[in-house]
Amino acid sequence: MTVTSTRTVNRGRLARELVSAVEGEARFDDGSRALYANDASIYRQVPLGVVLPRHADDVVAALEVCRRHGVPIVARGCGTGLAGQSVNAGVMFDFSKYMHRLLDLDPKARTARVQPGLICDDLRAAAGEHGLTFAVDPATHDRCTLGGMIGNNSCGTHSVMGGKTVDNVLSMDVITYDGTRMTVGATDDEQYARVLATGGRPAEIYQRLRELRDRHAELIRSRFPDVPRRVSGYNLDDLLPEKGFNLARALVGTECTCVLVLEATVRLLPDPPHHTLLVVGFPDAATAADHVPELARQRGDRVGVFRRWGAGQHRQTRPAHPRNGRVARRRRLAARRVRRRHRGAG
Repeated sequence: MTVTSTRTVNRGRLARELVSAVEGEARFDDGSRALYANDASIYRQVPLGVVLPRHADDVVAALEVCRRHGVPIVARGCGTGLAGQSVNAGVMFDFSKYMHRLLDLDPKARTARVQPGLICDDLRAAAGEHGLTFAVDPATHDRCTLGGMIGNNSCGTHSVMGGKTVDNVLSMDVITYDGTRMTVGATDDEQYARVLATGGRPAEIYQRLRELRDRHAELIRSRFPDVPRRVSGYNLDDLLPEKGFNLARALVGTECTCVLVLEATVRLLPDPPHHTLLVVGFPDAATAADHVPELARQRGDRVGVFRRWGAGQHRQTRPAHPRNGRVARRRRLAARRVRRRHRGAG
C-alpha cells in the first residue's frame, strides 16, 4: 500500500489494472521506479510506477485507471529537468520508447506533426533534408523529446532566430486528466462559437478560459513581462484576443499540470546554408552585456558569451579559510611521507 497526499493507494492492484489496460508497458518493479526517481536536479521522488504507452489509446486507458484509483500523473521526456519537474510520486508517463514518430513533414507549409517522444535532433535531421530546421535547440538537443520541450517551453542557442518552443507550436492534440481530448490552437470567434455549439467538457473549458481572460485582460497586458526568454509561469497572454486566443501556446510550459500532449504540429524555418562566426572581445562581462542589443540588431541566428582565463589573468577569489590552509599542508606532508616510504621500499 502507498499513501499519497489524498488517499491510500493499493499499488499492486493499480499495477495489475494498468498492465491489463495498455498494449505498451506498465512497470512497477523497484528497479524501474528507481530509474525514474531522479532527473538532472538535486531532487528525488520515487514514482508509484511507470507507463510506456504504445499509442494514444493507451494513454486514454491508463488515465482511466489512474482516475479510478485517484493517483496523480506526470509525463517525462529525457529527464533533464533542473528544478525537479521531471520527478513525481505519482504515475510516470514516458512517451520516448514507443510514441516517438515523426507523423508528417510538409516542406511547402514548413510544418511537422510529431509525437511527444520524438527526439529533437531526429526532427531537425528530417527537416534538414528539405533545407529546414526546428529552430529550438537546447543543450540537450541530441536526447530531449518534443513533449518535454513543450512542457518546459525550452529555448536554445538559436532562440534569437526562432524564439522559444511556444513560438514554434501551431496546434496540439491533448488530453486532460478527466479524459477529455481536444485539438487546440489559435481560435477565432467562429471557431469558438463552433466549440460552444458542440457542448460538453471542451465547451466548458473554452468558455471558462475566455472568461478568465476577459476578467484579467488588462492586468495581463500591463503586468506580464515582455522579455524574449520568459518561460516560467502560465502563458496567459496567449489567451488575449490580439494573440488569437491560442490554447496551444497557452499550454506550452505548463509541465503537464493541465494536459498530456499526444501530438503537436510545429513550424519549421529555413536552415541557413552557410554560417559565419564573429568573435568579439570585451574587457569584462558588464561591457559585453552593454553591447548585446547592438549585436542582436544584426539579425544573427544566435548570440553567446563565454569567459576564458588567459596568460596573465587571474580569477578573483575569496581569501582562503585558515582551516583550508592547514588541511592542505597536512595533505602535502602525508603525500611526502608516502613518497619517502616508496623510495625506501625501492
